[in-house]
Amino acid sequence: MIPIYDKNENLWIERLLKRSQFDFTEINKSVEEIIANVKKYGDEAVNMYTKTFDGIEVKSFKVSEDQINLAMSEASPDLIKYLKLAMQNIKAYHELQKIEDFEIKKDDGIILGQRVKPIETVGIYVPGGTAAYPSTVLMNAVPAKIAGVKRLIMITPPQKDGTIKASLMVAARLAGVDEIYTVGGAQGIAALTFGTTSIPKVNKIVGPGNIYVAIAKKQVSGYVGIDMIAGPSEVLIIADEKANPKYIAADLMAQAEHDKLSAAILLTTSKDIAGSVKNEIEKEIQTLERKSIIEQSLNTFGAIMVLDTLEEAISISNQIAPEHLEILTEDPFKVLKSIENAGSIFLGLYTPEPVGDYFAGPNHTLPTSGTAKFSSALSVLDFVKKSSYTYYTKDALKSASQAIVGLAEEERLTAHKRSIQIRFE
Repeated sequence: MIPIYDKNENLWIERLLKRSQFDFTEINKSVEEIIANVKKYGDEAVNMYTKTFDGIEVKSFKVSEDQINLAMSEASPDLIKYLKLAMQNIKAYHELQKIEDFEIKKDDGIILGQRVKPIETVGIYVPGGTAAYPSTVLMNAVPAKIAGVKRLIMITPPQKDGTIKASLMVAARLAGVDEIYTVGGAQGIAALTFGTTSIPKVNKIVGPGNIYVAIAKKQVSGYVGIDMIAGPSEVLIIADEKANPKYIAADLMAQAEHDKLSAAILLTTSKDIAGSVKNEIEKEIQTLERKSIIEQSLNTFGAIMVLDTLEEAISISNQIAPEHLEILTEDPFKVLKSIENAGSIFLGLYTPEPVGDYFAGPNHTLPTSGTAKFSSALSVLDFVKKSSYTYYTKDALKSASQAIVGLAEEERLTAHKRSIQIRFE
């Protein structure tokens, strides 16, 4: 089960940081071939790969309005109620992320400005199977629509009967998704990138997926925009002696059940807390459906570390830069001030990470595997593009010409220099 380390045992940190550095050579080759074939053969290739990987022959990739309307009519009122409540919170938070055009007018006639425009067409990838989560639809679609995306397309793999999960269609309709297509995997990413007869080309692709989807997004980046390359999920908990070990154990297992490569880590200043959490996990895990996955995850990338001070815990946390960080201390806001790297931060005993997964409002599409050191959660800004504009009068250009020409001479770009000088001959 989950191992306990003391402050001098740091090899597990190195193993954790290398978690996403496996050799994916064979997968890279397979994905490269899939993308090339979809680019060349379009729907024919998408059909072939869907039959090969999903065991389904899809007659029409596009989900009809009748199918969506049926899903809506058969959805439980409670599900619709909960999705709408979550949407309200997600909307309220993401509305504040919008940025506006601006313009600066100087006394010498110079005008500088920025125009903010939505990306016209965006594709959302939503995983299928056991990872088919309507919350993922909301977290990707709501900020896109707030940004003003005109055509929002969702793709998701088929279930064994060839359909897609009804709750995904319900969430998509509520969140304003314009079109849904029954296709997944690397072939789905390729179809969105290059377009086929049945599936439209998009300008950007967002959303999580398995390793094939992640590598496909990486390979098509440049042809289209992407949000991020998401790795296995992770939670890190900083706890003092006042924390409740039952809560900590539950939160660690909640993250571990995502995937056998998920990481669940506790950094604590209390030996008693460490031992109690381990005991609670061993007791509570017996009642959970995904017991096998949780055990594999905790055995491989789980860790409990006992430290002398909260400052040591904060330092290690900043080194790891976790996707999810829970601060379960007497004064979590004091600890928060010292946190430099984290995807999303949850403060106090009554803010477990699932609050963020489903309901609170901040986005749950987050940087993983230490990338929180340089990247951020999905936001409205991922769905807009910015253009600058500049206007100079003749007098303003003449005033700046000596500096511009001097810099062009330094860089030995004589055509740049000539472009300025010719206007004053």
